[in-house]
Amino acid sequence: MRALSFAEGYPGGRRRPGFTLIELLVVIAIIGVLIALLLPAVQAAREAARRMQCVNNLKQIGIALHNYHSANDCFPPGGIPAYEILTNAYAANQDFSAHARLLNFLEQQPLYNAANFNVSCFNQDTVGIMMNSTVTLARLNVFLCPSNPPPSFKLVRCSGLGSFTAPGNNYFASYGSSLEWQRTQTGGPPNGPFGYSGAPTGLRDILDGSTNTIAFGEWKIGTGNGGLYTIPQDIIFVGQYPPGVTRGTPLMSMPAGAGPFLQWISQCAASLRNSGSRPPNGTGNATAAQGEDWAFVLPGYSMGSTLLPPNARYPSCNVNGANSQINPGMYNLSSYHPGGANILMCDGSVRFLKDSTNMNTLWKLGSIAQSEVISSDEY
Repeated sequence: MRALSFAEGYPGGRRRPGFTLIELLVVIAIIGVLIALLLPAVQAAREAARRMQCVNNLKQIGIALHNYHSANDCFPPGGIPAYEILTNAYAANQDFSAHARLLNFLEQQPLYNAANFNVSCFNQDTVGIMMNSTVTLARLNVFLCPSNPPPSFKLVRCSGLGSFTAPGNNYFASYGSSLEWQRTQTGGPPNGPFGYSGAPTGLRDILDGSTNTIAFGEWKIGTGNGGLYTIPQDIIFVGQYPPGVTRGTPLMSMPAGAGPFLQWISQCAASLRNSGSRPPNGTGNATAAQGEDWAFVLPGYSMGSTLLPPNARYPSCNVNGANSQINPGMYNLSSYHPGGANILMCDGSVRFLKDSTNMNTLWKLGSIAQSEVISSDEY
């Protein structure tokens, strides 16, 4: 029998050659180039999906706001600080945030029922446990932007509770283009829709138009890293008001106080002696707790301002300089979305505010009744 040749069956009777090393490397290089070209597109698609979810979160809050308004003929109040409860005519243990008052309109009826609005958020029982900890420690996706890394820092709220992971909050109720966030005996409320005390705002009060007024804004949640100072998640404490400004004066709101305010934000920036380290100056300090919690009605936690465009290279600043967020100040718009941040308008619509938005335009968008004219091409 004739032996078969391995070359038989090939054209010309020759053996078919395999891949050479060079050809294999070329194929691998082509695959690598294709992956490099596709990865940014995949990442962009994922970010687009996250941004859309962020928009949907704000739309849900907007629907809840208007359902609340239909039921109560006003938006929820910003809240009442615990230490004003005994002296403020409107105070009735109302240091819960607007977020907390919207829970039953956000399909969170069990959580709303668990909240005891007759006591302060900070009330503790005989062993030091917060009475409302079931509510205040709950992490809700509707208050979290998926582009923001989830909060992971530990905080100590009271002695009997120990440390806990902050629930986090990416969306603040706006008290407007103001530094002042309290109603005081010497001055009126801030110019935004969510004052820290006083009568709540209704659509009838928004004379600038609900389509032209910011209700909620987006910000980055603080990292909780005590060893690094990061703009804009952290809050720096400065020991002075803007020049010539005192609590409750008209200069606490823009544009009346524009001159002193611009000087003041320069002082805030100058206090960052060593970027990326702590303390930022010789006498001040900082906290990484911006957006720590949605239930407490505190500036820097659940309330913020519309004083600077998104992702501005200025820190959030606390006026009084104490290591607390319960002081007047500016707490700015920011996000992990490229180019800007999402905002919820008082009519329930959601828009994307660019980083390049003019400061004067933002001041107009933040106030409810200053009769400013805003062109659609300004932002």
